[in-house]
Amino acid sequence: MVKITFKFDKEKDLWNNWFAVNFKSNLEKDRKFNNIPKLQEVCENKDFEKCKNEIEKFHEKIYSSYLIDETLKSFQSAWEKISGEFFRRLKKITKNEFPFENVTAYLTTQSLCPYDFKKGTFMISIWSNIPAMLKTSAHELMHLDFHNNNWEEVETEIGKEKTEKLKEALTVLLNLEFRDLWFVKDKGKKSEEQQELRKFIKKEWLKNKNYKSLLNKCVIYLKR
Repeated sequence: MVKITFKFDKEKDLWNNWFAVNFKSNLEKDRKFNNIPKLQEVCENKDFEKCKNEIEKFHEKIYSSYLIDETLKSFQSAWEKISGEFFRRLKKITKNEFPFENVTAYLTTQSLCPYDFKKGTFMISIWSNIPAMLKTSAHELMHLDFHNNNWEEVETEIGKEKTEKLKEALTVLLNLEFRDLWFVKDKGKKSEEQQELRKFIKKEWLKNKNYKSLLNKCVIYLKR
């Protein structure tokens, strides 16, 4: 059984605040990922160490608040109610062995939730409600699964950039096979290209629920 543990690490959150200000995405080139405008001028185009103290000062009240622990408890409790069923379905769909026995979900004060496919971690926003947290956690866990089990093979066929696009678009499967676990929709990236790829994945998945076949079809689609 895969164990997800929700934790708070101040250093990781400070870094993610800096990262959110400076992050640029190839999939959403015009998007601003920082949800705290005041930190934009503090961190933009600066080294992390030069703005770390100011970020910490900005968040000092929430860092000392009981809400950190209460949020962790509620997230942990809610996830544990669906964890077994989520991983059962994920394995049934992908036929993959999940790459980690233990995964850590770190609470963050940002809305940006990066993952680390080598360490088996991801971040989750403290501002999420329970259904959104469950969906986002599942979204990031799908990324961990794909990155460790399918990425290398796909990348040899279509390259890194298109593999990244496919990894993101595959989360449309959350809406088709998992949504009763949290009820909210995984909307995916907003670009027309991503939305068209998600439509293609949905159509092909509903024809024949075979993950390996789906990946092959997506590779052909992305080679065009």
